[in-house]
Amino acid sequence: MLRILRQIAKTGIVTEPRPAPADEAVLVARLQERVLRTLGRALTIRQVDAGSCNGCELEIHALGNPYYNIEGMGIKFVASPRHADLLLVTGPVSKHMAIALKRTYDATPEPKLVVAVGDCGCHGGIFGEGYATVGRVSNVIPVDVEVPGCPPTPTALLRGILAAISGKAPD
Repeated sequence: MLRILRQIAKTGIVTEPRPAPADEAVLVARLQERVLRTLGRALTIRQVDAGSCNGCELEIHALGNPYYNIEGMGIKFVASPRHADLLLVTGPVSKHMAIALKRTYDATPEPKLVVAVGDCGCHGGIFGEGYATVGRVSNVIPVDVEVPGCPPTPTALLRGILAAISGKAPD
């Protein structure tokens, strides 16, 4: 036990540095204003796991923690595609999930946006197309924005979501 405590003390805190409060307040205000200008209300997201390893989901869940706090910015996750404005799709689409993903897309009301998340969602990742997968998300449904990375950071996810609602490619 003592050896573990020494290792923890020697390593120190290993996290991302917190952004400056002034920068964060400006970013939050700009994001809220853009969401309200584009939609006139809060942005609602339905996250769909189409066959991923859950690495991307961990980063998506990080968006809801107090550090990123996307609910405070007017972005909410919903349980039904019928209430969603944006689909956040992760993973290479497995053949079993292709029909479910298509139905989810069809159930989402217009205007709808789709963001493919991670290397697997963007181009099939290490799985590609094979006997068990149909590959990238755009092989099944139209994709508006791709957020590459394995897994992408929460900041990259926010940029992708912003790019989708503003109609631009992410920086």
